[in-house]
Amino acid sequence: MNVTADQLDALQELINIGVGRAASLLNEMVDSHIQLEIPFVKILTATAAYEELNSRFHEASLASVKLSFTGSFDGTAGLIFPTESASALVSVLTGEEPGSDDLDAVKIGTLTEIGNIVINGVMGSISNVLKQHMNYTLPVYLEDKIDNLLLPANTSEATKILLAQARFVIAQLELIGDIILIFEVGTFDALIHVIDEEITLLADNSY
Repeated sequence: MNVTADQLDALQELINIGVGRAASLLNEMVDSHIQLEIPFVKILTATAAYEELNSRFHEASLASVKLSFTGSFDGTAGLIFPTESASALVSVLTGEEPGSDDLDAVKIGTLTEIGNIVINGVMGSISNVLKQHMNYTLPVYLEDKIDNLLLPANTSEATKILLAQARFVIAQLELIGDIILIFEVGTFDALIHVIDEEITLLADNSY
């Protein structure tokens, strides 16, 4: 299924709403103001998404938080933390010095919490705005290379990957970093169908 500009704009707006809520929750956890924004959203096949991310990360070991969702749409949502961004976020949220043993000790718990907040913010936005019910599994923390993180054995070319780069800015500390949101949606056509219905409803109400 080809995605129109209006459908892609709607998807980006849904994700923007979700990361905005996630940023508000993260701001309550720290003294520094954390701003999250989404520079772009792409809809790719699994192979295209792998090639794009593999060209950036190669053999790097990445931290990731993933959870599965079922209901009106089925799939997996994941948040990938490039190494430098992971260290910066954990340091800000815990107050531990980058590179210290104490930072490593709290890294998994902290990144799992960040991933849970961001993913649930976005999934909650999609569920609430589109008025669709979804169930979620508990988040799982993984460290692996991009090919193992992105391409489980049962992923087919029919599965669409919604790839969103989220940029976080911590102004007081002059920190800018990236996290990457990935949604593997096996029922992508159903998601687009519901978005079309919402766009039509908004258009009808504007007259």
